[in-house]
Amino acid sequence: MNTHLITALALAAQGVPVLPLREGKLPFGNCRRCADNACGGRPNMKTAGPCHCPGVCHAWAAATNDPEVIRSGIWRRAWVQAGAVAYHPGGAWLTVVDLDNTDAITWARENLPATQAVATTRGEHWIYLGPMQSANGVRPGVDIKSTMSYARWLGPGTGTMTKLPDVVRALTRKEPAPVRPGAQAVTVPALVRGGECRHRTPAYLDRGIAMAVQRITEARSAVHATVYRTFLAVLSAHGRCGCLTDTHIGRLFTAAQAKGETARHCADAWTNARTKLGM
Repeated sequence: MNTHLITALALAAQGVPVLPLREGKLPFGNCRRCADNACGGRPNMKTAGPCHCPGVCHAWAAATNDPEVIRSGIWRRAWVQAGAVAYHPGGAWLTVVDLDNTDAITWARENLPATQAVATTRGEHWIYLGPMQSANGVRPGVDIKSTMSYARWLGPGTGTMTKLPDVVRALTRKEPAPVRPGAQAVTVPALVRGGECRHRTPAYLDRGIAMAVQRITEARSAVHATVYRTFLAVLSAHGRCGCLTDTHIGRLFTAAQAKGETARHCADAWTNARTKLGM
């Protein structure tokens, strides 16, 4: 029996909805009957809508744990052509945090609760118990795979699975995630005071800080670089006089930490920006 089919049946027996992937980690394309969404885009699942296509052409939505479907003729031919086995995490009541590189893994170890981890080609899958909405690019090198998504099956991994925490759910929210208590407890080198102040009113500085906070908050990718460039711009405009206070700096750090930056990363970015400007 085909090894992918054996794996799929073993997973299905545990209640995990599975599907075959072509080479290149891609799902099988729509069959003629379902081309151009003629079937309404619904898979052949007992809880789904009108489509009765027996094939595997609906990507994540075709995933099933029904052994009769998995062993059927059309599916059996797909397993022969398959390059990998995939599963629907949300359908198995799971969430996969896909960490695509070493930087993403380092961030996860500093910010997320430990859980079951599975090695991938370039990074790791961290698997939590509980479903949530899927989203790509929630931060550099990090995707969320759960409902309406699929993930490759790469083995059981290591470690004990943890219940899906709020800090992972917060990654897909548009509003900033809450800053962890005590995360701002960091020493920021004092600025050199006494330079000529070019601010005619306090409102000028307040607007500048508000714009900087907004720039960090709205960053959807490259958060590290955005934080550094924003710190650099603030220091360039306001760092050589006595107007920029610890309160202003705290607002910038809070915004950065709400995007997932650690206190150490904030302090390093601030120091690097000051060094760049010779301050």
